[in-house]
Formats: sequence, C-alpha cells, structure tokens
Amino acid sequence: MGIIKRIRQETRHKFLNFFTMDVEGRDGKEFEYYVASRAREISQVKAVSQDEHPDGVAIYSLYGPKRDRVVLVRQYRYPIGSYVYEFPAGLMEAGESMEESAIREMKEETGLDFTPIQADPVFSKPRYTTVGLTDESCAMVYGFSDGSVSTEGLESTEELEVVIADKDEVRRILREEKAALICSYMLYHFLYAQEGHAFDFLQADEL
Repeated sequence: MGIIKRIRQETRHKFLNFFTMDVEGRDGKEFEYYVASRAREISQVKAVSQDEHPDGVAIYSLYGPKRDRVVLVRQYRYPIGSYVYEFPAGLMEAGESMEESAIREMKEETGLDFTPIQADPVFSKPRYTTVGLTDESCAMVYGFSDGSVSTEGLESTEELEVVIADKDEVRRILREEKAALICSYMLYHFLYAQEGHAFDFLQADEL
C-alpha cells in the first residue's frame, strides 16, 4: 500500500482547492500525486480526516401524477465548454441533512417542491465521484417533485435549463446528448422500471 508522506495546499478558494501529495508507492519510489478537493484545509482532505460525510447531494426525482417523468437539468459546464444533462445537485451547507440539502437545491435550481422518500441505506450512502481526480463524495437523495418550474432562484454563475423528461426523451438524451455518468446509470434504470415502480428497489431488504 502506498504511503502519503506530506500534503501541500496549492490554492485557497471557497469551493474547490488543489493539493499536492508527496507519496511513496508500493515499490518504495517517491512521486507527486495531485488532488482536487472541496476541503478548505489540509486537515479536511479525506485522506487525512477519513470523514465520510458527503460534500454534496444529487437528486433523483420523479414528477407528475403517474410519477412517469424524471427531473433533469441541462447545464453549461466550463470544463467541457458545453451543456451536459445531470440530476439537480449541489453542495451541502453546514448543519444540513442530506434531505434538507436536496429540498433546498431542488427549489433553487428548478423551483419545484421536493419530497424525499426513505431509502435503504445501501442506496443513499455517500459515494465518490471521480476518485482518481478528487476526494469529493456525494449522496443520492430520492423522491418526488411537484409544482411549477422556475429558475428565479439560480445564482448568476449558473446557466441551466430544467427538463422534465419522459422515457422517450430520456432515450433521446442518452443516444444524442452529453450526460453525467451517475445520472446516466440511474436513467438506464428509469427506462426499464415498470410504470409506477421506479423506486421499488429502494426498499430492498438485502442485495
């Protein structure tokens, strides 16, 4: 197993920072490893803290009286210079539960009222996003949305369109558009779930 010998903080920004790790590989050779993190200090980097609290939430929400549509956002992302389809998502604020964060983020990004549902912990446990690049982790929150779409709560730095997609539109998105990985895998499930039963798997007693 590799050894982290020292960590140097290269930036000090509010939402994202860059760290250089001096590490020793399993063969004894030393090299540098680069990590992007939501941590504001070295002590908060997950390799140091071993904290499993999620940095953010992604929201898998069904919409409509038949719960046969899914709430997506088509958002401009600077790293790829293009729009990408994603679930509504965002960073958690201090003191928030995952459910509270999801309700707030859904309202801010889409204007919709979100009602979380209880899920077996195996499906809501925080998971890492791109672990070769960052220590960021996110939790998936599941539920139902109602109300009318509005983007009045968006920050000036956010550029997105709210998309309420049925199965035909989801198929088109997956065939023709750019989409985030975690969102895509859940949309595969949405496509093949029987009508009205998309969230049945959340109540699984065992895997």
